[in-house]
Amino acid sequence: MATLYDVPPEELIEALTETLADEDDIEAPDWAEFTKTGVDRELPPEQEDFWTRRAASLLRKVAVDGPVGVNALRSEYGTSKQGTTRYRVRPHQKTKGSGNIIRTALQQLEDAGYVETSENDGRRVTGDGRSLLDDTAGDLLTELDRPELERYA
Repeated sequence: MATLYDVPPEELIEALTETLADEDDIEAPDWAEFTKTGVDRELPPEQEDFWTRRAASLLRKVAVDGPVGVNALRSEYGTSKQGTTRYRVRPHQKTKGSGNIIRTALQQLEDAGYVETSENDGRRVTGDGRSLLDDTAGDLLTELDRPELERYA
């Protein structure tokens, strides 16, 4: 049986995005189209499926690193700020990602039953979330035609 560790993360997140798009609980709030993903960004994301893609990425991150809190996930989704994109005259500074986007997406994943809050530890994946990840990875492993992944099939 394939697990989420057996397939490339990019492929798994792409497949999870398609799966989570069908969920009623996972949908972008009204403010999401105007919100930047961090203080280092100048514009909001341009992807149409940004919210479900971020939720899929968060589900995988919580499964791999969990239990994990919002602040640790903010550090994961942050980048280095270098001043404006035009000049880049400042030295690199590490910035954190948007906590509101992460928190709201995690709350939606909780409502869908894929993530739960553990006492004083942060959030972790439920059994339903783990089975969704593993089933998606198994389906993806049979679809991928890559010789280096055949040992997992």
